[in-house]
Amino acid sequence: QVQLVESGGGLVQAGGSLRLSCAASGSIFSPNTMTWYRQAPGNQRALVAAMTSGGSANYADSVKGRFTISRDNAKNTVYLQMNSLKPEDTAVYYCNFRASGSVRNYWGQGTQVTVSS
Repeated sequence: QVQLVESGGGLVQAGGSLRLSCAASGSIFSPNTMTWYRQAPGNQRALVAAMTSGGSANYADSVKGRFTISRDNAKNTVYLQMNSLKPEDTAVYYCNFRASGSVRNYWGQGTQVTVSS
């Protein structure tokens, strides 16, 4: 079992910044991938950014150049630095953990990000 705890969401004006954190605990096997997803009302959950334990990252086109994902493997924590936020970034942001070769996905409880115009 893996437990994920997200933090760092909140209300920010357009153009502002927020930093999300997700701390994993439990049976942390490597290699693995930690991913940020988001879900806005009426929309499906969508990938925002992902990073492997080896440091490879990928981003949704909509956040490239504005968001940066990073990890501290010693702390089993992944971060999402979000800059130049837009109202369309408003969503609940979820952290996901998956060990390589496993079909089991673990999810955090989600953290709300609201960007006002």
